[in-house]
Amino acid sequence: MDEYLIVDGYKIIHAWPELEQLSGSSLEHARTRLVDILVNYAALTGEHVVVVFDAHQVKHGGDRSETVDGVQVIYTPEGETADAVIEKLVGELSQRGTVYVATYDWAEQRMILGRGAYRITPRELWKKVQRTQEEGKKHYDSGRPADAYLENRLVDEVRIIFERWRRRKD
Repeated sequence: MDEYLIVDGYKIIHAWPELEQLSGSSLEHARTRLVDILVNYAALTGEHVVVVFDAHQVKHGGDRSETVDGVQVIYTPEGETADAVIEKLVGELSQRGTVYVATYDWAEQRMILGRGAYRITPRELWKKVQRTQEEGKKHYDSGRPADAYLENRLVDEVRIIFERWRRRKD
């Protein structure tokens, strides 16, 4: 069964200190950084990730969707909140698999729990992302590629025998 992670973009930006600091100087930069973090997370976990950003307060903004390296990014249309879009997504995706929603909004948490999804607080998501990054580093930093060669794992006596066979002329 597939797993889906729906992220309430601005609530996560304002909950994670690194992104909150970035948003003070450039909200666009904070959005881009969040999406980058989630692209890496999705690649390592195989989860389907959707990020929803509110545009309901922006005149002539929003109402677009794009896919960034496998992560779906949705900007709500003017007059529609991220909560409303997330509620629709939970209804659709819960038919296909397990759905998690990352937000700290209490009203939204109650709604998603009522629709069969699970909630993740921003702190829990941050820990999950960090843990996934650490596991990814272990996997990719496990040593030089040559360390995995069979000849480097053989005992010396066997390696010498194989080397003699290899050099023998028949």
